[in-house]
Amino acid sequence: MTDEPENRRPLKVRQAAFAHRLAARLAGAGVHPDTISAASVAFSVLGAALMMTAGGLQGGLGPACWILAAVCIQARLLCNLLDGMVAVEHGKAGPAGPIWNELPDRVADVLLLAGAGYSARTAGQPAGEALGWLAAVLAVMTAYVRELGRGLGLPADFSGPMAKQQRMAVLTAFCLASAVEPLWRGRGATMVCGLLLIAAGCVVTLVKRTGTIAARLRER
Repeated sequence: MTDEPENRRPLKVRQAAFAHRLAARLAGAGVHPDTISAASVAFSVLGAALMMTAGGLQGGLGPACWILAAVCIQARLLCNLLDGMVAVEHGKAGPAGPIWNELPDRVADVLLLAGAGYSARTAGQPAGEALGWLAAVLAVMTAYVRELGRGLGLPADFSGPMAKQQRMAVLTAFCLASAVEPLWRGRGATMVCGLLLIAAGCVVTLVKRTGTIAARLRER
């Protein structure tokens, strides 16, 4: 993985001491940033599987799966943080870095959002599957528009309101809410609400980023 400065997502957490320590340890252990990027997909596969399983479980196992799914989502984001830090701060970038910079993220988005949709359907919400896929497609489109701008020679636009960090934060929150969902509403309805929020936010993000590209092209 390589993370060129002009295509590097601005993250305050990158300055945190724990992030620098983890990146240093990984680099010192010889872990390649592309391997860390691949690990983000592995966590996404596990998170999606846990969500899909949780939708059909009763009793304490369901909440446990939802909580573990939330942990996997955050682990995916941690990998996304560390791969860039190991690549850039520690000079470990590889020749195939641009591929590892983008492709695993898109795979992870689809796995987690589609998995969330299937979990809602399994829990008794027929619309969940379609909403999951809709959110997944829109999430990939936000990245496509960002890369479209870069392909036109413009700076990368990581603006929200539903960029990767924001949509994963929302998905994490709704996983945790789903863990206690039977206390106040029908099963699966909470995740349906979360997917609707993510999809709507992605549409706003798409419109905003596309408008920014058009404005910059006019200026140029």
